[in-house]
Amino acid sequence: MKIRKQLVLPVLVMVAGFGVFASAQTKKPATKAAKVKVMFLEPKNGATVTSPVHMKFGSTGTTISPVPAGDVKEARPGMTHYHVGIDQACLPPGKNIVKGTPSWVHFGDGKDVFDSQLTPGKHKLALQLGDDLHNTVPGACQVITVNVK
Repeated sequence: MKIRKQLVLPVLVMVAGFGVFASAQTKKPATKAAKVKVMFLEPKNGATVTSPVHMKFGSTGTTISPVPAGDVKEARPGMTHYHVGIDQACLPPGKNIVKGTPSWVHFGDGKDVFDSQLTPGKHKLALQLGDDLHNTVPGACQVITVNVK
């Protein structure tokens, strides 16, 4: 009986210690994911430029990646690529940017720069992120206006 009483305290200490250790090992809830954002790094909104117009793109909250080769059936989470609309507005979230549309240039290769011949005058440029299936990402579009000399 005396041995049982002597073991109770150390066993309780070990159980309590294990509980503290186990709770410290549980993963903390992930913080809210960064908001996906896309932006023109060059040219700036309202810039006067010459043709060919040099464009450079940037983004946050996503990974820019080439679209996988072959017949893609599913979009990879967190992977996107750029699309530029010449004289276009942003497309609605989830809208498919149809390949081969003359007014939209696809960067399925993952590139973030583009030179485009534009006629003199004012042009609207829309930069929009798409997933591997070329569906637009909610909130990931920026429109700027440039004046080509």
